Amino acid sequence: MLLAGSTVLLTGATGGIGRAVAAELASCGASLLLSGPDEAELAVLAGDFTARIHAADLADPAQVGRLAQAAAGVDVLVTCSGLPAFGDLLEYTPEQLDRSLAVNLRAPALLARLLAPAMLAAGRGHLVFVGSISGKAAHPGASLYNAAKFGLRGFALGLRQDLHGSGVGVSVVQPAAVADAGMFAASGATAPALLRTVSPARVAAAVVRAVERDRAELTVAPIELRLLLAVAGQFPGFAERVQRRTGAAQSFQQLAEAHRATR
Repeated sequence: MLLAGSTVLLTGATGGIGRAVAAELASCGASLLLSGPDEAELAVLAGDFTARIHAADLADPAQVGRLAQAAAGVDVLVTCSGLPAFGDLLEYTPEQLDRSLAVNLRAPALLARLLAPAMLAAGRGHLVFVGSISGKAAHPGASLYNAAKFGLRGFALGLRQDLHGSGVGVSVVQPAAVADAGMFAASGATAPALLRTVSPARVAAAVVRAVERDRAELTVAPIELRLLLAVAGQFPGFAERVQRRTGAAQSFQQLAEAHRATR
């Protein structure tokens, strides 16, 4: 489906990736409903695109429900919201664990459940879930984050099959570390040498391509990393050894340490 003339709900709009996605969607002629936790930030961002806004804490199911009501009738859902969840699982309280899974996995699934029926009735629509390469290969210091991102990928690809032939597409976009945005940029940790970064604009372009070409999955990463991810999916033990020998494991542990204070 074409984005021109479509209405789009974008969550996580005020994040580094979300801002780039908002700009790209607006340039394609889409009408935007922007969501994020901070209403003041949303208002500033919305001024750039003449967009509607709706602030919501996606860890709260009631607020997710109200967001879905505000977004009734949208043609496209793009979920860019995410909550860092790095470090030793044993250091998380049950409440922190629940909040992480709620924002990173439950909220996208619930929004899809609440918005898809109207799309199905109209015979057109698209659901895009922006995940992470952490949903394709595990790495140290991120068992909870890996769980959510692996789950998001499985949910999206399974839902896509459920909705096949309905006119409603489903896509998952999996970016590598993003320059000036995302988990490494936010923490100040150094990305592994083998993990070349991608730009927020590349992720945004992938979101557009996912909708307009009805792509099941787009991995936004350098070619050598895409190959490594394919291998990691089949041989996780081998991928674990590669991370240890290249220093990538240490970089991810550094990331976990940097995020410990933000939980």
